[in-house]
Amino acid sequence: MTGAQILVEELINQGVDTVFGYPGGQVLNIYDELYKNAHRIKHILTAHEQGAVHAADGYARVLDKPGVVIATSGPGATNLVTGIANAYLDSIPVIAITGNVSTELLGRDSFQEVDIVGITQPIVKHNYIVRDVADLERIIKEAFLIANTGRKGPVLIDLPKSVQVSEWEYKNEAKVSVKNLVPSGNCDISEAVEAIKRSKRPFIYCGGGVSAAGAGEEIMALSRKLSAPVGLSMMGISSIPHSFEYNLGMCGMHGRYASSAAQANADLIIAAGVRFSDRATGNTREYSKRCTVIHIDIDASEIGKNVSPKIGLCGDIKTVIKRLINEVPEQKNAQWLKDIEEFKAVETGFTNGSFNPKNIINLINSSFDEDTVVATDVGQHQMWVAQHYRFEKSRRLLTSGGLGTMGFGMGAAIGGCIANDRKPTVLFTSDGSFGMNLIEMATAVSNNLPLVVVVLNNGTLGMVRQWQTAFFEKRYSNTTLDRKTDFPLLAKAFGAKGYSAETLEQLRDIVENKLDFNGPSLIDCKIDKDERVLPFIPPGGSIKDIVLN
Repeated sequence: MTGAQILVEELINQGVDTVFGYPGGQVLNIYDELYKNAHRIKHILTAHEQGAVHAADGYARVLDKPGVVIATSGPGATNLVTGIANAYLDSIPVIAITGNVSTELLGRDSFQEVDIVGITQPIVKHNYIVRDVADLERIIKEAFLIANTGRKGPVLIDLPKSVQVSEWEYKNEAKVSVKNLVPSGNCDISEAVEAIKRSKRPFIYCGGGVSAAGAGEEIMALSRKLSAPVGLSMMGISSIPHSFEYNLGMCGMHGRYASSAAQANADLIIAAGVRFSDRATGNTREYSKRCTVIHIDIDASEIGKNVSPKIGLCGDIKTVIKRLINEVPEQKNAQWLKDIEEFKAVETGFTNGSFNPKNIINLINSSFDEDTVVATDVGQHQMWVAQHYRFEKSRRLLTSGGLGTMGFGMGAAIGGCIANDRKPTVLFTSDGSFGMNLIEMATAVSNNLPLVVVVLNNGTLGMVRQWQTAFFEKRYSNTTLDRKTDFPLLAKAFGAKGYSAETLEQLRDIVENKLDFNGPSLIDCKIDKDERVLPFIPPGGSIKDIVLN
């Protein structure tokens, strides 16, 4: 087989039935094989390579298996960089396959040649340039194993044109292993057990690693046994059901008050699959001054990187939590639970008027079932969704956590919709973020996807404006957009349906009477430009600095 044939055969062998991408000169051989195998593997053509890699990312988040994206050399490859970095910082398994010039032309500044391996080195779990077709099968197998093992992440394979056309015998016999890279979870938990026994105010803090490990049930079992409330990082949202009795929701800079207050008043924090980012901790000196931190993570490099825990447990989160459940005694902690109820009582609406983000999100939430995949872009709307949407099933929120990528949402929603058997899918976005990715509406239309785009339109770059209000004496430098774009008309130009709402009654009428899910729809919701995300803990602050109104 040629290298291009081996690539397609091995993708199919790895269980890949859908790939995302955009063709170009240095991947024509690959695309010719995709054409010949269209009955075995489907290709989704996006409007831009960045949309394709975000779609592969969203697909991977829903299905918990690697998403695959293909791009040509040069600008095609560099257009993947933001999406690869996004997947890397959120630990999402993505396989990026790029074409390149023939090996004999490498390093000669050939047309559309770029060192994509060098460019992506800091933002991948691993990458390859294939110089010999004899290595191709093994490299693809290794790439999938590395991407989806241990702490997951993106892997890039750069495939020169000469390797795509060279021939080699494909036997599907290459053996690969990464057994030494994955901690088992059989670490010593005795010190952690003793710390838990001493605790009177335990708090469990869950991140994206809980979803990656499929450990939601174990977290809830430990929470019940210890009478311990659970707070979530943004990546941890949906790892346990919203309705779980001890779930306090997101904590951190824009988290729920009760969740942040419980975390600040705990005498023990059991942190599972989190990286303690600055947005989550605020002032790290204050963060753990009065409590013992137990940090559980599959990646040893995360333990002690941002917060120094008293106890670090490196291993599979599901395995470690199961062992803790078996070893720790049941605790009632009645006074602690009473304190939690008092924290909850402080929480109020933090919004103005009736047509506000909370009410809009709640109306949409109530109109879709718990299996609905919800994507967001980045900004105020993302925080409002994290605060107010009631996720009951794991892997139903697609959002950019670590990189904060405006423009992520539309591609991710497309990938998530396809991964979820093309069921109705919701994208919450804003006029600022949507302006960065709206060309992918063409992809949604071409694939007849039942995608509902809800634009929270305030005419500004809302989150940056909020910071300018708080810290820059209302000097709104380049955040008031004043654009004349008519989003409903734009949607119709793409071939989608477009609607506009300025009241809850109008929105309810659109959702209940006008959406038919025969292709994508857009709803432009006009909201107040001064609506803020509250609560708000300023950068480097603590619960003592929280802004509630």
